Amino acid sequence: MTFTRKISSTIFKLAGWKVGGVKPKERKFVWLAAPHTSNWDFPLGRLTSSILDIPLKVLMKKSWFIFPIKGLLLWLGALPIDRSKGGTVIDNIVRLFEEKDDFVFAITPEGTRSFVKSWKTGFYTIATKANVPIVCGYLDYKKKETGVGPIIYPSGDAEKDFEKIMEFYRTVDPRFQENFNKKATFGRK
Repeated sequence: MTFTRKISSTIFKLAGWKVGGVKPKERKFVWLAAPHTSNWDFPLGRLTSSILDIPLKVLMKKSWFIFPIKGLLLWLGALPIDRSKGGTVIDNIVRLFEEKDDFVFAITPEGTRSFVKSWKTGFYTIATKANVPIVCGYLDYKKKETGVGPIIYPSGDAEKDFEKIMEFYRTVDPRFQENFNKKATFGRK
């Protein structure tokens, strides 16, 4: 066990949290970070990924990658995104999946910590275009448990796949219940 994993495990144990599920065998996948209702979700998620030895990557604006925080952001798995370059953000992420042997992209499908009527569709589009599964990462504050939920292989029927995803997340208790829509739809309706 690496030093970082030991530290993360110790922090979790002291805080009374546990990790559920097991690290996926797949080397490439889209990791859903949900429900996302609190600023505490990010540090808990990073500790979880460290404990499970899952090297999550997240996108951040390129303008954030300046001294003195650039090194810290890279260490935490942040990737700079330059939106002035050609192609869409989705195309750039799909390209990263194509270029790398191991790549786990984390995304908050709600797109905000606030209540939303529908989830954004980008995670599904990325998984479909990159031909990778979607892993349901979760944070259950009531159980004080984070971890790995179901793995969904996109079937091409986005609505059906989304219902499988939501079926799982309806069983998870976020930090702020009022900010999580257990009846969310997929995309704009």
